[in-house]
This record gives sequence, C-alpha cells and structure tokens, in this order.
Amino acid sequence: MKLKGAEIICEGLLREGVQVMFGHPGGAILPFYDALWSYPQLKHILVRHEQAAAHAADGYARVTGKVGVCVATSGPGATNLVTGIMGAKADSVPMVAITGQVARTAMGKEAFQECDICSIAAACTKRTYLVMSAADIAPTLREAFHTALEGRPGPVLVDVPRDVQLELTEFDYPPVAALQLPPLSQETLEKVRQAARLIKEAQRPVIISGHGILSSGAFQEVRSLAETTGIPVINTLLGLSSFPRNHPLSLGMLGMHGMYWANIAVDQADLIVGLGMRFDDRVTGRVSTFAPHARIIHLDIEASQVGRNVPVEVPLVGDAKQILRALLPMVEYVPRPQWMGYLDKLKQDHPSLAVPNSDSLLAQHVLTDMNKLFQERPETVVVTGVGQHQMWAAQFLFFNRNNTFLSSGGLGAMGFELPAALGAQVGRPDVPVWTIAGDGGFQMTVQELATVTQEKLPVKIAVFNNGHLGMVRQWQDLFFQQHFQSVPISGPDFVALAQAYGIPGLRVSHREDVAAALRQAQEHDGPFLVEFVIDPKVNVYPMVPPGGSLADTLEDPLTRLSV
Repeated sequence: MKLKGAEIICEGLLREGVQVMFGHPGGAILPFYDALWSYPQLKHILVRHEQAAAHAADGYARVTGKVGVCVATSGPGATNLVTGIMGAKADSVPMVAITGQVARTAMGKEAFQECDICSIAAACTKRTYLVMSAADIAPTLREAFHTALEGRPGPVLVDVPRDVQLELTEFDYPPVAALQLPPLSQETLEKVRQAARLIKEAQRPVIISGHGILSSGAFQEVRSLAETTGIPVINTLLGLSSFPRNHPLSLGMLGMHGMYWANIAVDQADLIVGLGMRFDDRVTGRVSTFAPHARIIHLDIEASQVGRNVPVEVPLVGDAKQILRALLPMVEYVPRPQWMGYLDKLKQDHPSLAVPNSDSLLAQHVLTDMNKLFQERPETVVVTGVGQHQMWAAQFLFFNRNNTFLSSGGLGAMGFELPAALGAQVGRPDVPVWTIAGDGGFQMTVQELATVTQEKLPVKIAVFNNGHLGMVRQWQDLFFQQHFQSVPISGPDFVALAQAYGIPGLRVSHREDVAAALRQAQEHDGPFLVEFVIDPKVNVYPMVPPGGSLADTLEDPLTRLSV
C-alpha cells in the first residue's frame, strides 16, 4: 500500500498509541495537517503559541506515562518549541516533537522560514532526525518513540521537509513492542547486597525520593522500603507525590527552600539512599559540605548521573522499580529511637510551616486552605509555574496520591504552568487539575486561556498576584543590597481578562474570603480563575543562602506560631 509521507506519520502515531497531540500549523507542516483530516482518531489541540504545545505535551506525558507529542511548522514554529523541549530534557519527560521543514530543494538557501532545527535542538533532545525520504519516515518514527522512552526518558525531534510529506512510498511500519528490562546482572545484584548491608548498619539513615520514582512507577516499592526499614523519606521538588506526605515517615522537601528539619536531617545523616534523583545544586547546597557524615547509595537509570555531583559508595544503575524489588527481600526493620527522636524534636523546634503574622493576605494563607480542599480530593493534580509560589506550594501542599504534582524543575521555565495544566487535564479528564501561577510567569503564556476555553477544559487557575517578579525581588532584597531593579511588574485585570476569554473569575484580597473562593472554583463545572492579591514583601523561607550548605539553612525571622 502506497501512502504519502504525511499519511505515514499519522499511521505511525496511531501504531504508537498516540491519541492526542498539541500543535500549531504553518506552511511547511501543512501536508501533515491535511492528512489529519482523514484521521479523526488523532485529536489535535490547537495552542496559541508553540512553546505551549511543548509544555502541554510535557504535562500530558507526566500524568499519563505516555509519550507526549507536539507539532510545529518550520522556522519560528520549530524554534518556539525549544524552551518546552529543553524543559522535558531537564526533567526526563518522554516527548516526540514533529516539525515541518522547507522542501529539500530549498534547504540551505535561506528559504522563507528555514532554520536548521536539528542543530538547534541537538543539545535539548536525546536525538534529532532529519527525514529526507518518505521511505524513512516509518522506521524513524518507531525509533523516535523507542528512544523517548528507553532508559532515562526524554524528548526526540523529527524534522520532515514539506515535499517528503507529499512523497508517495510503500507503507510498512516496524512492529511495536513494549520495552523489556533485561534481568539484573550479577554485578548489580552484588551492589544491591552492599546497599542492603549499609542500610542495616546505618544509625541515622534517610531516603531521598526523586522524579525517577515517578518515571518508573516505583511508588509502592519506595513505600515498602521505608516501612520495612523504618527509614524516613525526604523528597526532591520533582519527587513530590512519589511518597505520601501524610505518612508518618515523610519529612517533606529538602533543598534551597526545603523544610529546615529535612535539610538538617540530610546534613546529620550517616547514610543517604538517593532514589531517582540527581543530587543537583538546588538539593545539595555547597557540594563540598553536603552530608559530611554520610555514606551514599545512589540509584539512577543513567550511569552518567551516578557520582556526577557527589561521591557515591554504592552505585545502583537501572530501573528503580526493578532494583528496589530486588533490594526489598534483603532489608529488615532496625529500631533507631535516638535518630527518630532527634528528627521529631527538629520538627517541634523549627516549625517551617508556621505562617508569619500579617494583616495582609499571604500565599501561605491561600495554600493552607488549598491543602484542606485538596485533601478531600487527593487525586487532584497541581501544576505550578516557577518562583516563590512554586516553593510555597511545594512546602504547604501535601500530596498523598502518586504523580499529582507537576513543575518545571531542571529548566525552571516561567510560563510552564497554564499549558502544562491543560495538557495534564487532557491526560486526566476525570480529576481536578489546578494550576498555581505567579503574575509574572502567568503573563508569559496567558494566551492559552483561549485553548482552555476552546477545548472546554475545566482547569482551575490560581494567580498569586504580588505585582512583582517575586523570587528575583527576594534575591535583590537579601543579597543585592535591596537594589530593586526591573522587578515591579504590571499586569492586566486578571479577572476581566479571564472573563474576556469566557472564563469566570474572582479576586480575593482578604484571608477570610479564601476558602469560599477556592470552593466556588472547585465546584464550578468548567474553567475558573481566582486572583489572590498577596503581600509583595514576603520572602520564602526556609532558604539555603547562595554558596551555603544545608546546615546554613535560614529560617523566617518574622515567623510566629500563628496560622
């Protein structure tokens, strides 16, 4: 059977199990969009900016475990994808980006909307492909999807010239088989046994659970390891929702804005079991002083990550679920009353979740009420932007269901929140999806309110409006002699703007109105925006100062025990 290249792309997507994609058409990708007319099984969601297509595919992939797919035309369409693609690379999210390219005869001649997107995206992807023949489309797509999921997940870009999309060729798609993990080697099993011995011997151990636990689906294995051994669990930012926050062994998040007690626990630990995390700079603080008393077990699917940032005594390279299943029969419960008592006292003496006294509305007030609401619907998915609101959300929201927290971690892309939330809502249509945004980041992709409306997606939007680029203001306040430069930021009337897009909204300025507004938004059958006007001068604490160690964690000087 002969098909056009564009039809082969559609057939390949169907065989890869793709049901939805996010994109924006243009000249070089028009043959593919023409082919979509005959493939109603493939739902296409039209975003208003290509960056949003990549973020939406990212959000969709995170909540479904499937490969997210985004589509753009050549030139500016393709380059607009790059931020979202890099975000997926940094956070290990499987994605396939399909871009149109100018016709083969025009390539290299500075044709209209021509750019070498494969070269541009090479540093942002696991691999890029320029497909120069229709006969190569099917095997390239098969390889692209396999590459996106294999090992450490990540994005792949497939660039297809316009005339290749129109070219006829015989269609034959390679068989699609589920990824199979090879059995653990004897060398790895010996490392697992070494890890078990260290766990048994440790008197002050902690587990750090990262995003790799979400990627592998090893939720139950981590919980079993903690409960079997009695070891407390700390999360990285992207590891939130990999271990239930209400669990008695949960210590919450560590790192630059982590819980004081979590940071000190790591600093005082004699064993760290790092699972699916990278020991990046936001976790370690000053690397030379990180966990000075601890031996480290590090499990990661990518060998290059193990020992990259901190010295590791026991490297475990492989899939987290597979390796933890091998480890569990080798470990046992060891009582550590002195360690657990020390951690309990840390939490009592250093109440990191206390809210400062204030007559103004604070983000902490909003998130305290949000947390109460979300406990009623623990399946709620929360997507944040980047900045102060992101850190407060990570501190105050307790995620007790697997894979319910999404944020741009490695890249820290402002503007991630709304498009990623709409992608998550498409992926999980039957659960509440909230996006928490700052007024700065929200304005970067605010146009996607139109996409939310057009697709009738019931995303709930909380905009924390402090009239500033809050995290930048905080750094200028604390570390740049209060030289406040380019941080006050104006914005529209967010409620009126939402209404202009057909989305109802409320503005809240007082503490006593927060709970009712959140409830109204939650119960509304459709999208809803709530703007919270919050104090612009409040900083996020705890905080590890730049160049400091976890032991140097600063607490809020204004905090009193009043919630």
